[in-house]
Amino acid sequence: MKQIVVYTDGACKGNPGPGGWGVLLQMGSIEKELCGGELQTTNNRMELMAVIQALTALKKDCHVKLFLDSEYVRKGITEWIHNWKARGWRTAAKKEVKNEDLWRQLDALVLQGGHQIDWRWVKGHAGDPGNERADALANRGVDMALGLL
Repeated sequence: MKQIVVYTDGACKGNPGPGGWGVLLQMGSIEKELCGGELQTTNNRMELMAVIQALTALKKDCHVKLFLDSEYVRKGITEWIHNWKARGWRTAAKKEVKNEDLWRQLDALVLQGGHQIDWRWVKGHAGDPGNERADALANRGVDMALGLL
């Protein structure tokens, strides 16, 4: 299995407001950058979208070291999702899971993708070069959504 390092990030100008997602894929010396955005969204949706876009970009099964600064996404996919699904996509407080559509997409990618994913949290805006690049890509995604690029 090929080894790939992935950094993802989401950004939002206002929450809700215009937002963007960014992905940095690294396999050895090869790098690929992805970004996009939406006019009306939330930061959590963009964090989820970044991971979804990253995994969608992988065409063959990989061992993925995925770095993200969102505990919402990391804990959601590694801990909370099992109970959400068991409760019919409800929280412990019996409320609808926010962003269920994106959680379902991510869940399907993880379960059907064949990737071995090592979910790693990294502190955002703390100087990690991969995270800083993913953040810059997410902000570029906001600019794209606003028609500035």
